Amino acid sequence: MIDLRSDTVTRPNDAMRESARDAEVGDDVYHEDPTVNELERRVADRLGFEDALFVPSGTMGNQVAARTHTDRGQEILLERDSHIYRWECAGLAQHASLQTRPIDGGKRGVITSGAVREGHVRANDHRPGTGLLALENTHNAKGGTAISPKTIDAAAKTAHDLGVPVHLDGARLANAAVAHDVALSRMTREVDSVMMCLSKGLGAPIGSMLAGSSAFIDRARRGRKLLGGGMRQAGIIAAPGMLALENVERLETDHENARLLAQSLDALQGLTAHEPETNIVLVETHSKASDFLTRCADAGVGGVEFDDHLVRFTTHWDIDRADIETAIERITKVVEKS
Repeated sequence: MIDLRSDTVTRPNDAMRESARDAEVGDDVYHEDPTVNELERRVADRLGFEDALFVPSGTMGNQVAARTHTDRGQEILLERDSHIYRWECAGLAQHASLQTRPIDGGKRGVITSGAVREGHVRANDHRPGTGLLALENTHNAKGGTAISPKTIDAAAKTAHDLGVPVHLDGARLANAAVAHDVALSRMTREVDSVMMCLSKGLGAPIGSMLAGSSAFIDRARRGRKLLGGGMRQAGIIAAPGMLALENVERLETDHENARLLAQSLDALQGLTAHEPETNIVLVETHSKASDFLTRCADAGVGGVEFDDHLVRFTTHWDIDRADIETAIERITKVVEKS
């Protein structure tokens, strides 16, 4: 099986497994795990923030951030197909008691400065007021679109002018940075907090990072505990995370493989592949997506249904060019037989 369902399916390499085995550990709830502490310091430096917090998942990182930034009953501005809105089990309502105000970001999922100003609500005796702007980069549902740092800056500046903090869901932020050939810290320069996954694309078996000011992270630590994310000897999962930070530059290989896959599938009758900006390939299918994916799975290629006639294939570090070429051959046969 050539598994293109997600870049979360990667397995840790030998170096990561050895680092987990040999990691120096302590009780992280007491801030005594030296490996976790070092990972948080390194990530804070890379992202350009004062501090960072190790969390088990990207969803937890986003939910902790939303709860930390806001007061109950406020509104959060977000893109209507964003992960934090669409795929996190209504956590914004359940954990932070927030009212959502979705914004249509168009084909690429871009929240513009004008959209922020239009969506902003000033609190009064009748209205809750906007408490947070949430951005996403890369945008998963839009096919891994890499939003430019200047666009992020503009939306954040408008929010700040309105007195609203900004959180960036950067689950695949490293992919966006590589696509724009800039440092990670450039992507986060104008936002107040960011979540970045170590287990998407970078190859860690588990874990995400939430970064922000020291005061923000102090409050977020309490939110992590509330949601059950207070970990003990967590150095055994933080150590592979430190090695994952070294895998940022190789993401360009995933992007190249995604472009090859898209170009080849787009040439097949019955398929229309969107041009990828990073490692996600969206493919429109003339037949039902579920039927197409079943035939692909039978042929040894895994993908994910995104809509009735839309599927997602995701490249990652367990997939090389030869795998992509084989996947193309198998999907070609699927199409020819249908």
